[in-house]
Amino acid sequence: MKVLIVNNMAPFIWGGAEELAAHLQKNLIVAGHEAEVLRIPFQWEPATRIPSQMLMARSFELWNVDRVIALKFPAYLIRHPHKTLWLLHQYRQAYDLFDAGHTNLPEGQIGTDIQRLIQNADNETFAECRRIYTNSEITRQRLYTYNGFNAEVLLPPINDPEIFNGGNTGSYIFAGGRVNGMKRQHLLLEALSQCDRSVKLIIAGPPDTPDDAKTLHQVVEQHGLKDRVKLDLRFLPRQVYADYVNGSAAVAYLPFDEDSLGYVAMEAATAGKALITTTDSGGVLGLVDHKATGWVAEPTAASLAAVMNAVGHDRARTKQYGIAAKEKWLGFHINWPSTVEALLR
Repeated sequence: MKVLIVNNMAPFIWGGAEELAAHLQKNLIVAGHEAEVLRIPFQWEPATRIPSQMLMARSFELWNVDRVIALKFPAYLIRHPHKTLWLLHQYRQAYDLFDAGHTNLPEGQIGTDIQRLIQNADNETFAECRRIYTNSEITRQRLYTYNGFNAEVLLPPINDPEIFNGGNTGSYIFAGGRVNGMKRQHLLLEALSQCDRSVKLIIAGPPDTPDDAKTLHQVVEQHGLKDRVKLDLRFLPRQVYADYVNGSAAVAYLPFDEDSLGYVAMEAATAGKALITTTDSGGVLGLVDHKATGWVAEPTAASLAAVMNAVGHDRARTKQYGIAAKEKWLGFHINWPSTVEALLR
């Protein structure tokens, strides 16, 4: 079977959605299918250009393709008679973020018109899909609340679980993944400035912009943290990233209101590491149970500092939280063969 995976792309930005698409392609091929990834450029600023990009995606006509698996807006608007949607997230600025006043859509009638256009286009394409899956319960609930479509949660598998083997427990807290304001690595640094001096932190991953890297360096300089934090701000070789996870005492991941469990948290749980997140981090809370698989702090420097201190104060407890995190993740029974089978039904 010839399967086309359809996703968005922003030049020189590579994150969880891109990893998911690439490994879905790999595992479709392992299962005996032909598979390719179609990455459709999408630029969300200025928002007034979004309608023309929607029209571009909607206008594509695909030949020589048996199945389409679509992942994100507006790429999922593409037409095909056998399209399955694995919804990573909708354009939230037209949904819950619009309602909350945190949107990039223009004020007034123009913004309202774009919002309605996005919602109507979504409803039309969702109705065309043979099946709809979501990457988390939060995504499923939002889809049902705003669009009235039911979906099945299909959690994404870890791409290379064998390299997250745990290793020896180190003395530092690790925060990995893309670096930007929404991932809030800067908040971890603010918290570190209030921690015991024994607490060490490694932040590693590619900054979305030069300003994102500059912000972290400025916070380190402002609080005199150079001897307690390592900033490895680049696109990491996979084994280097895994070594950071495996050698940590705990892994911190505190995005703001993210839909998915997050690869960082899933990989840390695979390695048997205690998890640190915040009450407003969204989907990752499906994996982090306070004082069971890790800690859930308030999204403040003071609350996070207390949690970060706790990691080193009782290392046996921290290790036990990591074991529990691994047990919880493995209990989901997520793997690529069953995922591919579901997507091709």
